[in-house]
Amino acid sequence: MKIKSVFAREIIDSRGNPTIEVDIKTEGGGFGRASSPSGASRGLHEATELRDGGPRFSGKGVLRAVDNVNKAIGPAIYEMEASPQEDIDQKMIELDGTKNKEKLGGNAIVAVSMANLKAAASTKKMALYDFLGGEKLPIPLLNIINGGKHAGNGLSIQEFMVIPAKSPSFSEGLRAACEIYRTLNDKLVKKYGRTSRNVGDEGGFAPPMSRTTEALDAISESIEECGYAANAGIGLDAAASSFYRESDGKYFMDGKYMEKGELIDYYGELLRAYKILSIEDPLFEEDFEGFAEFTRRYGEKVQVVGDDLVVTNPERVKKAIEMNAMNALLLKVNQIGTVTEARKAAELAMEAGMEVVVSHRSGETDDTFIADFSVGIGATQIKSGAPARGERTCKYNRLLRIEEKLGKHYSQVW
Repeated sequence: MKIKSVFAREIIDSRGNPTIEVDIKTEGGGFGRASSPSGASRGLHEATELRDGGPRFSGKGVLRAVDNVNKAIGPAIYEMEASPQEDIDQKMIELDGTKNKEKLGGNAIVAVSMANLKAAASTKKMALYDFLGGEKLPIPLLNIINGGKHAGNGLSIQEFMVIPAKSPSFSEGLRAACEIYRTLNDKLVKKYGRTSRNVGDEGGFAPPMSRTTEALDAISESIEECGYAANAGIGLDAAASSFYRESDGKYFMDGKYMEKGELIDYYGELLRAYKILSIEDPLFEEDFEGFAEFTRRYGEKVQVVGDDLVVTNPERVKKAIEMNAMNALLLKVNQIGTVTEARKAAELAMEAGMEVVVSHRSGETDDTFIADFSVGIGATQIKSGAPARGERTCKYNRLLRIEEKLGKHYSQVW
């Protein structure tokens, strides 16, 4: 299963920005192709995304990252065995030699890492999810109203998601979400006009709302109208760092500034008023103590997800576990830069009794890696945006095909 070819190219993502795609071939006829996504809301401690600077693509070109794969990483892993994955990833980590993969670029390294795992599975003539040993389909968390950095409206919270938690299968859950999404479309057009059906980066609608309760009311009513009140709930990705003011430690939410305690109390009011099942990044990403307080107060009622808090970094996940700062991990492979490190973060979370939510990024490609990966590592949930835009729906459609093979084995969380 030796690696015989590594080739990188520059492609574009769903925002029209360049990203890197890597092809790997093995001597056994295996082939893997993977591309690096890119987030608009990025944690402070994420792996470095190497960009070219200069006038080309407004400085966002990735030709340096492409060269690093073709001229440095490729020759270094040529003739190495594609499996075990840990050896390939460790080789790249050593070759880079920096804490956050600044030299070669986390975007270059992660594309190689994912492509290699695909190539290893292909050499064995196995689907990626099967190669990893997956057995169950994750619950989808679908972002159907966009706010924050993902839209141009006045909503502070970045994502309002529908969660078909108690559907009998993934396919039935996806169907419910699609029906709710279409009902929400009609409701928004009727109340706010046709421009409200315009969508944000992740396919969710971006209506001219400014208050959190407006979005929650619209989604709750849509769930009710579709007859899924018993099966579906709501998820929030607050991405609170985006509306946090470091100068005085206050948060700007719903038209006013709040102290941390006021914001935590406000979340409590929302939890009492709406069927909210999950809240991601409710506070500033460096506030482990605040997350711990939030989890202590509400962790029995709601899933508290750490994303920017831990950035899929095993060391930060360990700290969050020690402090009881969350009860679920958001896993983004490109945040940490290798499949091996991402799996380590997932394993730590699972061993601590936490749920794992595999996630896309706002700047995505048509790579369906995270669909197979979520099943393969036993993640109970997946975030891939709204049931709209091809770079989102390709992940959900891949999971429908996987369900055909595995049967209707749906994860149980709530």
